[in-house]
Amino acid sequence: MPPGRFKQLDVRPILRAGREPYSTIRRRVDALRRGEGLAVIAPFLPAPLIEKLGSEGFRSRVERRADGSWIAYFWRATE
Repeated sequence: MPPGRFKQLDVRPILRAGREPYSTIRRRVDALRRGEGLAVIAPFLPAPLIEKLGSEGFRSRVERRADGSWIAYFWRATE
């Protein structure tokens, strides 16, 4: 899947506000259409999210960014 097909969600502001971002991530994941993926930007490696979505059939790829944050790309394994 080409990177241009990923919708982006930066969860850092949600975390800074002291809120849990999973419900926002879940809504975004559930709204993905065929051929779309989600790129989640986080201040840490989102290992639990990778495991959870992986158990639901999503593939992932992660990158460490120059500012120390992480970006995790998720897409359905069947695409």
